[in-house]
Amino acid sequence: MHSHAPGGDDAANDLAHDNAADGRAADDPYARYAHLAGEHLDDVEPMRRRRARKTRPERTGRLTEEARGRLAMTRADEEAGDGPPGADRWSTWDTGDRGPRPWPTWVITDLAAVDHELGVLKTGKEADVHLVERAVPGTGRSCLMAAKRYRTNEHRMFHRDAGYLEGRRMRRSREMRAIAHRTAYGRNIIAEQWAIAEFATLGRLWSIGAPVPYPVQRNGTELLLEFVGDAAGRAAPRLAELHPEGAELRELWHQLVSAMALLASVGLAHGDLSPYNVLLHEQRLILIDLPQAVDIVANPNGIGYLERDARTVASWFRARGLPESLTANVVDEVRTAAGR
Repeated sequence: MHSHAPGGDDAANDLAHDNAADGRAADDPYARYAHLAGEHLDDVEPMRRRRARKTRPERTGRLTEEARGRLAMTRADEEAGDGPPGADRWSTWDTGDRGPRPWPTWVITDLAAVDHELGVLKTGKEADVHLVERAVPGTGRSCLMAAKRYRTNEHRMFHRDAGYLEGRRMRRSREMRAIAHRTAYGRNIIAEQWAIAEFATLGRLWSIGAPVPYPVQRNGTELLLEFVGDAAGRAAPRLAELHPEGAELRELWHQLVSAMALLASVGLAHGDLSPYNVLLHEQRLILIDLPQAVDIVANPNGIGYLERDARTVASWFRARGLPESLTANVVDEVRTAAGR
């Protein structure tokens, strides 16, 4: 896990992201993760065999302008046959949006870097998360990232978007109409808007020291995020999978209340906070899945989302033995932090 203080890093992070000294074969980036097959990754070796098959956007209907540009670049690369040897694609660092500065030292910014797809970490109704290794050939330098890829209009998704989108503005009336009518084009726009919103929110929160993954970059509906897990590719567990007790339970509760209060202090609510989108890594809680983060001032239901987040997590902690006296005032605490 990388440090979440802007620009922070330490010896353990360097060890997790610099494999030059561990003796692993540089020509086989999959060897170090082979033990995860059938455990945390759904498909490691089959993914390797599919390297030669280029990935195109799987969309139907009219594409957004950004998507058309990416598709044209992908087709040009295919025709030129200039894909990287032994990897799935060249680094996309030179395209799209980048995370906030200063960039953490573990982030690979070399344009000669290549990306290796290592498998699926998680599937969901709205997005799938893949494990990606970005490496600079011949140097031993690499880092692991979580590639979150939003699905587009061929899937039934974004079933809850109406309430969350309140307070967000779009400049083009044509796009607003397409979204309102949920046309194929409109759903493509929504997918991209979710990605844009999550990337912006993560960047803002990471910059103020909130416990969130560092957002490396965004390209269309793909987010490349700091991988929260170990150097072997094992993802950190979700809070819902754990059974903390006693002092640990109380410590985790205080961490989560502090995180909610920090978000509220800058006018945000997670919007869908639950033990399923909170990870525990090295005794620290990390908030994930923030595309629906709510502006509690601009959204007329903002305070309602903030209060629901607080009640949801308080219920989980009480069910695991946390005294009710510790959770009774949590709604008032986060409202106070929000200035409401």
